[in-house]
Amino acid sequence: MRALVALVALVALALGGSPALAQAPQYKPDSASSGSADTGKVASAVAQRRAAGDSTIPSADHFTYGDRTIRANTSVAGPIAIARGNLDVFGTVNGSVFVVDGDVRVHRGARVTGDAWSAAGSVIIDGGVVEGERRAINAGAPIVLAPASAAPSRPLSTWQSIKLVIGWFALLAIIGIGVMVFAEANLDGGVVALERGFARAFWIGVAGQLLALPLLLVIVVALAITLIGILLIPFAIVAYVIAAAGLVTLGFLAVARLTGGAFVRDGESASARNVHLRALVAGLLVYLGLWLVASAFKSAPVAGAVLRAIAIAVTWVAATLGLGAALVSRAGTESATARKGGGPADELAWQTPTPVSGVAAAARRPLSATK
Repeated sequence: MRALVALVALVALALGGSPALAQAPQYKPDSASSGSADTGKVASAVAQRRAAGDSTIPSADHFTYGDRTIRANTSVAGPIAIARGNLDVFGTVNGSVFVVDGDVRVHRGARVTGDAWSAAGSVIIDGGVVEGERRAINAGAPIVLAPASAAPSRPLSTWQSIKLVIGWFALLAIIGIGVMVFAEANLDGGVVALERGFARAFWIGVAGQLLALPLLLVIVVALAITLIGILLIPFAIVAYVIAAAGLVTLGFLAVARLTGGAFVRDGESASARNVHLRALVAGLLVYLGLWLVASAFKSAPVAGAVLRAIAIAVTWVAATLGLGAALVSRAGTESATARKGGGPADELAWQTPTPVSGVAAAARRPLSATK
């Protein structure tokens, strides 16, 4: 009897160490009937998807059973097909992944170059990237979760950030040239308002930012009183946003021109418009140069964060100053009107110095005749 038990144990040990069992699937059905049901479910799902045109799905005999994990910093050739388990991807799968009766989870830093497909489960993107389609099939009907372009976007690279800053500089430079051509007097009015007092322009700009949204709500409520006003609400909102953006842009260009004037020298033969244009470009270079430096240090976490904070703070101060100057000067129209003679007249303008025998004598102010 002992010899028989020893023989059975030896045979079991030999079978347990055989290569055939070492390569067996991870999942073991509880019974022959459950295993047949699992195989039938996989075969049915595969047949259904192939009939729908998904020819990339592997055959049912390529599916393995149980959970599987693709470790980080590893690359696995696809396709990967599992059933009755979850697939966790931390590394890279060069191909598509297919799961029946389980979830596909693509974690942060992971990448699937093909499709992510799950039947009776979900496709969960936890910070990773699926370059193909993500589909979850429940009750035999496919549910398209999102196309590959809707995957969580990665942060901009250093070169992409630099190109974005250059694009903003080109856009503001074009707008600035257009303002100088068609509304130079308004830009001059903003500069004059800044020269009269930075503190006043700054605090008025802060007040304008705080009151921007409440003022818009007041306008909307006032229009909602009448039926015609209700129809005009969308147009009023668009016009309000455009006007606010115009004031901020005009004010920021005025701040940039005033800042650039400190770095530009007036030439004897240069015209005033040429000097102002060079000052405007120099000022834009100063402010956008801060963003350019911050973008160049994007790969350095600490230095990049500090430089971005400085660029944000300086830009906010400049925009606030510009908004305040635009509000004080009424979008530059106040100074423009004064230059055309529409402003208050000087009470001493009637006095005209007249040379008489080498001495400047003032003409008497004419008085009305009295009886």
